[in-house]
Amino acid sequence: MAIFVAIGTLGSQFLWFPTGIAKAFPVQHAVNVMAAVTLGPVPAVIIAFAIGLLRNLLGIGTLLAFPGGMIGALLAGIVYKFTKNKIAAGIGEVIGTGIIGAFLSVPFAYLLMDTSVGALAFLPGFLVSSISGSIIGVLILSRVKTTSFSKQAFPTKT
Repeated sequence: MAIFVAIGTLGSQFLWFPTGIAKAFPVQHAVNVMAAVTLGPVPAVIIAFAIGLLRNLLGIGTLLAFPGGMIGALLAGIVYKFTKNKIAAGIGEVIGTGIIGAFLSVPFAYLLMDTSVGALAFLPGFLVSSISGSIIGVLILSRVKTTSFSKQAFPTKT
C-alpha cells in the first residue's frame, strides 16, 4: 500500500493538468485501478485517501481529491471483485470518479471551498482524468505477470 501511495503522490507532481477550480491527476486513477485489482476495494480506498491527504498537505492537490479519488477506487474494487475483469475495474473507476465523483464534488466544493459551480463544471475534467488514468492502469496491469505466492512457496504434491 505504501508503494502505491508513494507512486500516486510523486506521480502527481509530474503529470497533472488544471480543470477549472480542480486539478486532474491521471496517476491517481491509474493507482486506483491497480490497487483495486491487486489489493481490493478497502485498501484501494485507503490508498486514495492517503494520496489525497498527502497532496493537500504538500499543496499540490485540492480538496476534491477526496470525493473523486475515493469513490473511483471503491467502485473499481467492487467491480473487479465481482467480475475479475481488469477492464471492468477501469470502467468502474471512470464511472466512480468521472461521473459520481464529479456530481458529489459540487456540494463538497460549495461547503468546503466556497465555490458554487454546477455539476457539469467538474464532469469534463474528471472524465478526462479518470479515463486517461484508467487506461494507464489497465495497460500496466496487463503487462504485469500475476503469480500466486502461496503456490510458489508451498507447492502441492500430486
